[in-house]
Amino acid sequence: QAQLVESGGGLVQAGGSLRLACAASGITVGMKAMGWFRQAPGKEREFVAAISSGGDSVASRFLISRDNAKNTVFLYMNNLKPDDTAVYFCAAGRSVAELMAGTSEYWGQGTQVTVSS
Repeated sequence: QAQLVESGGGLVQAGGSLRLACAASGITVGMKAMGWFRQAPGKEREFVAAISSGGDSVASRFLISRDNAKNTVFLYMNNLKPDDTAVYFCAAGRSVAELMAGTSEYWGQGTQVTVSS
């Protein structure tokens, strides 16, 4: 049974940084498309970043990377803003395109990120 476990969330001031981690078991992150999503209270889930099995990444403000040896995917978030406050979820799927369309094979349970002004 595949499992994704997120960590690294917390409370940070605006302008600060966080590194989120998604530790996988039961799957190999290097053979999957891996992505990060977020959901703020009262809002729909939003795509944040993704990385393909080949290492190509898609992201707007943040940086996604993968450590195959640790079977872990990271999200580096700099210059955080209060609007970045949300629960951040890790997902694994067949392709970045499918992840961006909201289709995934596995989801983590999320980690809370709160950015204070």
